[in-house]
Amino acid sequence: MTAGGAHAQGMPKPTDLATQNAVADYNAGNLVAARSEFRRAAEKGSRLAQFNYAMMLLNGEGGAADVPEGKKWLRRAADANMTHAQYVYGKMYDDGEFVEKDPAEAHRWFLRAANQGHVQAELALANQFLDGRGTARDNTQAFTWYKKAAQGGDMTAQYVAGSFYERGGDGVERNLNVARAYYAAAAAQGDPAAKLKYLQLSAEIEQQKPPPQAQPQ
Repeated sequence: MTAGGAHAQGMPKPTDLATQNAVADYNAGNLVAARSEFRRAAEKGSRLAQFNYAMMLLNGEGGAADVPEGKKWLRRAADANMTHAQYVYGKMYDDGEFVEKDPAEAHRWFLRAANQGHVQAELALANQFLDGRGTARDNTQAFTWYKKAAQGGDMTAQYVAGSFYERGGDGVERNLNVARAYYAAAAAQGDPAAKLKYLQLSAEIEQQKPPPQAQPQ
């Protein structure tokens, strides 16, 4: 996990001047100044500043690491309904980073962020349902969240959604054309395995086409 969150997926852009200045200093490498500015803006209620200050504390950027204080500010941003903070807070528990691993707690935070359209949280939630980690295994729910993340542009989710449509089952009707479309989307983002699947399905679909009928003379 890193700071510099102003450009991370799911992160709001800074709206207050203090947070804008802090982001500018962070991106310029002035970490000591950025950390101080994020702290002041965080104390005034900026969720973005709370998140970035938390990450700097956890990572020891711009000063010594302070994990308890970092977790406090990350939780504050998550409680303020910042979806990216909710995702990162959940991922912390899913990975067991800075805290004892707790997949069920991770699931709770992923669900909060995913329900608000956070794509990375949607993918994380899908993985949990597929693995039965932090929740009961449920392939139907897994597919639901993979599809949402795929529609949000996540390359991994696009590949997995394609595989669900390719094989069918778990409440998903087999559809090679839809599968090929998802593989194509992932391939366009640089997934070599998805490109191979796209080519394989294209050939299979072509073979399934009925031969052209002879025209009467």
